[in-house]
Amino acid sequence: MHLKRVQRRAREISRPYRIADGADFRLKQIDPADTAGLKSEDKPRAKDALATGVEALAALQERLYAQNQWAVLLIFQAMDAAGKDGAIKHVMSGVNPQGCQVYSFKAPSPEELEHDYLWRCLCRLPERGRIGIFNRSYYEETLVVRVHPELLQRQRLPKPLVHKGLWRERFEDICNVERYLTRNGVVIRKFFLHVSKGEQKRRFLARLEAPDRHWKFSGADLRERGYWKEYMAAYEDLIRHTATPAAPWYVVPADNKWFTRLVVAAAIIDALTELDLRFPEVTAAQRKDLAAARAALRKE
Repeated sequence: MHLKRVQRRAREISRPYRIADGADFRLKQIDPADTAGLKSEDKPRAKDALATGVEALAALQERLYAQNQWAVLLIFQAMDAAGKDGAIKHVMSGVNPQGCQVYSFKAPSPEELEHDYLWRCLCRLPERGRIGIFNRSYYEETLVVRVHPELLQRQRLPKPLVHKGLWRERFEDICNVERYLTRNGVVIRKFFLHVSKGEQKRRFLARLEAPDRHWKFSGADLRERGYWKEYMAAYEDLIRHTATPAAPWYVVPADNKWFTRLVVAAAIIDALTELDLRFPEVTAAQRKDLAAARAALRKE
């Protein structure tokens, strides 16, 4: 594996889907079925490229862990059946579990509802030298809660704070927090796996027709599908207001899982490459200690 060549290719693959300034962004700009010109017969080659990318990611993660200065936070958002779990599983398959932490955020618990909406996620930020993965995140507070505003009642916010400017305020607060984290060595990359409504239907039906996949289907999934337009509008708005150069969004076509995983891996490799990660240099004193240890072992 030639790491520099992989890094260049990773940038070429991922950058078309990177949104660093959302002002002019529209969701329709990204086709969920896009594969950057690759066809179905190219799938084996794409899978080989993913395997190479996973190997490169493992090498970069080892340097990240050894250097112990930066932390990396990867946020995944998507509609049901878009492939978040599969993307995380395949892309991170080569990473040392010691240096990676994955958290899935479900509906808030009673304890979590006693705090502000960012609290439960901020408690699980990655340590320096590690990669943290949020499977859903604080962005749910500008998605599910926006589509279902009755959920705000569970948060018991003071009435004066619940007004039509609430979502804009939450975007501002999230951007401020992400800017703060970035200034403290946390590299943030956010992924929206953009699946089409038709492909989601196909995947739902596949789950219903396979007994060993019934556990993956919930009636709630179907109910949320009924709010598709509202969710797409919410996603577009949050990307427009929270995509920044320091914490960009990647709107990843998700109708073809093999391509989705390739883009996600490429984006993470690109982010780690920007850090110029290196193994810590050994000082003269450390070299002396190593030589003494080597000599002692050889005498045994």
